Amino acid sequence: MRLILIGFALGIAWLQQQAVLPGAFVLCALALLVACACLLAWLSTRDSALLSAIVLRRVRVASLFVAAFSVGFAYGAWRAQTRLQLALPAAFESRNIALTGFVRGLPSQGEQGTRFLFEVESNEAGLKNFPRVVQLSWLAIHAAKRDRAVAPPPSLWAGQRWTLVVRLKRPHGNANFRGRDAEAAMLARNVRATGYVSVPESARRLEGDAHGLALTIDRWRARLRGRVMSALVGEPHRGVIVALAVGAQDAVSDEDWTLLRATGTSHLVAISGLHIGFVAGLAALVSGWFWRKARWRGVPAPLIVSSQKAAAAGAAGFAAFYAALAGFNVPAQRALWMLSFVALAVLSGRRPASSLVLAWALALVLLVDPWAVTAAGFWLSFCAVAAILFAIASRGRWASTAIGEDFVMPAPDESAIDSAFEATGLADEIRPRRNVFDRLGATLALGAMRLRWRTRHAMRRLGRQIASSARIQYAITLALAPLTAYWFFQVPLIGPFANAFAIPWISFLVTPAVLLAVLLPAPLDVFAYRAAHALLVPLFDALAHLSGPAWTLWRLPQPDGFALCAALGGVMWALAPRGWPLRFAAPLTWLPLAFPPAHAPSSGTFRVTALDIGQGSSIVIETARHTLLFDAGPGPESTHAGERIVVPYLFAHGLTTLDTLMISHADSDHSGGAPAVLDSIHVRQFLASLKPKEPLWASARAQHSDALRCVAGQRWQWDGVAFDVLWPDPGPLAAKPNATSCVLKVTAASGRSALFAADIEADVERQLLQRDAAALRADVLLVPHHGSKTSSTEPFLDAVQPRVAVFQVGYLNRFHHPHPTVFERYRMRHIELSRSDEDGAARMELSFDVSIERFRQTHARYWMGR
Repeated sequence: MRLILIGFALGIAWLQQQAVLPGAFVLCALALLVACACLLAWLSTRDSALLSAIVLRRVRVASLFVAAFSVGFAYGAWRAQTRLQLALPAAFESRNIALTGFVRGLPSQGEQGTRFLFEVESNEAGLKNFPRVVQLSWLAIHAAKRDRAVAPPPSLWAGQRWTLVVRLKRPHGNANFRGRDAEAAMLARNVRATGYVSVPESARRLEGDAHGLALTIDRWRARLRGRVMSALVGEPHRGVIVALAVGAQDAVSDEDWTLLRATGTSHLVAISGLHIGFVAGLAALVSGWFWRKARWRGVPAPLIVSSQKAAAAGAAGFAAFYAALAGFNVPAQRALWMLSFVALAVLSGRRPASSLVLAWALALVLLVDPWAVTAAGFWLSFCAVAAILFAIASRGRWASTAIGEDFVMPAPDESAIDSAFEATGLADEIRPRRNVFDRLGATLALGAMRLRWRTRHAMRRLGRQIASSARIQYAITLALAPLTAYWFFQVPLIGPFANAFAIPWISFLVTPAVLLAVLLPAPLDVFAYRAAHALLVPLFDALAHLSGPAWTLWRLPQPDGFALCAALGGVMWALAPRGWPLRFAAPLTWLPLAFPPAHAPSSGTFRVTALDIGQGSSIVIETARHTLLFDAGPGPESTHAGERIVVPYLFAHGLTTLDTLMISHADSDHSGGAPAVLDSIHVRQFLASLKPKEPLWASARAQHSDALRCVAGQRWQWDGVAFDVLWPDPGPLAAKPNATSCVLKVTAASGRSALFAADIEADVERQLLQRDAAALRADVLLVPHHGSKTSSTEPFLDAVQPRVAVFQVGYLNRFHHPHPTVFERYRMRHIELSRSDEDGAARMELSFDVSIERFRQTHARYWMGR
């Protein structure tokens, strides 16, 4: 059964790696394969004179595994095709359309407005197969743009019915090498379009709210979140209390997230399997105690139904309640399915193996949500539990022996004293002389012996519990380290020590206080919330003290498939039972992960990666031993691309140090992400075309970077690759930042070159042509000013003569870049074009030739562009 369930899960996981969904022919072939596999499995149950029983069993198991894998693959394809049928027609993107529907989930409120899910009941265009769920933003800044007073969005909660005029676009996310797939996350949430309320003044609240169990739970969660926020106004860690109460993590501050990730304790902020397991255990104890005290018509309740079954039912019920508070995230689903399966087994009088329970939970989670495999929480949750079970199974013999010791340590009683007298041979002489004082002395001696035995027994049990907890923590840390390096590009070295006290502190102190507050009526819940927050303060202080030194966080590039599999194999090897051959050699399997091979360009060549950051620019230039980042994308004023995309990209590729950070000019879509880069990455040199009063100069110097202005004539060479700054000229900077953008040309030893033109416009292009048109010749051109109509003049393109041109533009951006005329100007010259809104990130290798890799082509998934 385990192999069947695992085969089903692997089939679903394999589908999520496909570039296109299987067609009718493939599905028919899968159906035929399933039929043949089932037939072969049935035939293997028959007696055969030619094959042994072992061979027949292996054939049967393999056939059932293949059948389950095929069924999982086909099921995932059917679910995907069904969900993708609901799509916004391309002709209706960025057009006003009136929708009628109701609010779902927990709306997220911020300074710029409110973001929420909207379930569509009807659309004014009468479109069929219209997206059922859209993600909307109700922005407070629209009124300000019309020179009116800023009108904040109304208070929204689940079930409210509205008619809204919105502008939508199809699901689209930034697509970068080793980056997060936002489109997969939207597909998993069934969000088939995103947009904003374009005409807020026409919004109309409808009578009669929508109803349903899910909406009732969402409304309750919203009320609880409101209670927490009002009870803890101004408190630094109130977002953590909100996350523990209702599973909403949007209120957790950036400072808290940074600290939790650096100490490996970020899993404690989510309502995960750890919290649900603790709550279920507490509920089982309370339910069992009440059941043992209960009576029905004079008959004790345990005589009707055993206390164990009542405790199991109570545990499953309360676990479902707490999972609903968490919004049924993947770790919560896993814990709930496992507890429900165990509860059903207890109620039916069975004792299933733990691995079978985990396999059922795995299959059920993917049955409900086939896209869960694209989320980090899925892998971290299931692998953590699998590591625990494997470690416990590996130590099973030792554990059973240790438990047996409990029964060979009886506490001494009075007969033990008499036995001691008999052993001396003086029992007949001593017994008649006993008086009251002798009996008192014997009683005291007996009490002392009992105390000594019980203390020794308690200390041994405590030691075993500590050793067991240490083994479990060791197994979790070891198992999750490769996955943490894969998903988050880091391994917190102090994670085991931080979790050693953070887990019991959160589980036994903070979480019960939060649950008590959830169950208490107002205003009594305020005191419980404040008590929970007061308990968090010393914990975060201790974590901040632990995370101080830089060595506590080990940065690693994202491992490839071989390194990841080797490390996970080493984990199983290290956790194997005692006596397993060559267990001491298990750390050798981590060498590919800890010391990955270098993928830098060879000497004299360079690599250019134009990141997909939306409307903005950020380009990574790598030589054999040096790295330059040309612009850092938008910052907090827009999409936080510097923090969300640029810094993670650098970490994922092992680029923890930048030799030069070059900011071409002061526009926020080029310079906004620079503070995030300076805070996270060691920058040796900061080169920019900024006015002296710009805060970035002070930020760079504060990080001990050499700061200097970018001017024409600067030249240096790295690893046989030449770097030349062509613009701007020395002297005072112009009032318009675009006119003083840094223009950089990079030339390989073979003569192949790339020109980075930033946001220069036609007047600068003319000046460059007059100065030295031949110096502009390049094989790769990063298109000036995102392809606006004020740049990329024909004389400029004729001078550059690029073979490849890259447009860094946002999907359906408000500037309508690139301009159709300019784009056609490039196309008519037969230049190979790449657009970040269509191709994602573009990577070019310049050696003796020029090669280009487009992310959405080489890493295509069936949901991209749909």
